[in-house]
Amino acid sequence: MSGYIEPERLQLSKEGWLSGVTHCPSPNCNARPASAVVSLLVIHNISLPPGEYGGGHIAELFTNQLDKDTHPYFASVAELQVSSHFLIERDGSLTQFVGTQQRAWHAGISSFQGVQNCNDFSVGIELEGCDESPYNDAQYAALAALTVLLLNRYPALTSQRIVGHCDIAPGRKTDPGPSFDWPRYFKLLGTSSR
Repeated sequence: MSGYIEPERLQLSKEGWLSGVTHCPSPNCNARPASAVVSLLVIHNISLPPGEYGGGHIAELFTNQLDKDTHPYFASVAELQVSSHFLIERDGSLTQFVGTQQRAWHAGISSFQGVQNCNDFSVGIELEGCDESPYNDAQYAALAALTVLLLNRYPALTSQRIVGHCDIAPGRKTDPGPSFDWPRYFKLLGTSSR
């Protein structure tokens, strides 16, 4: 399923699975701590190999099926056990790997407002891209539609609690990078930029 995502057609099940998109369940997840409340949205970028798009390698990585012999770079990441809740590809198509009620392994060593382990209380969205390349109109549209749905579903998640991976892991991560247009994104959400 690809192309523009109609916000009114998006619905989350009780378990946090989105209807109308591709599901590719990842084993790289676990239960959130009992006291955890979804209250943070983390935006990432990813491309495999770096700077190249398409090919299905991101899904392979998130499902522990990436063949390290396919590309020289893959040997350095094939053994990682990582996932994100969602991936938005270059054409705006959306794939879900982990239900939002579960803890996806996307943030790594991280902290937000003094609270460690952001995976415990966050939802992770990967944009297919890299720090240096602009993101596409379809990606912004899909990201905004998905964000609105998540804001409506999780009351503790607010526009002030939307961050880049760089914000919760400074010095270690740079994504979504300088090419991500934060003012444009927040304008699509109908709010001022952070």
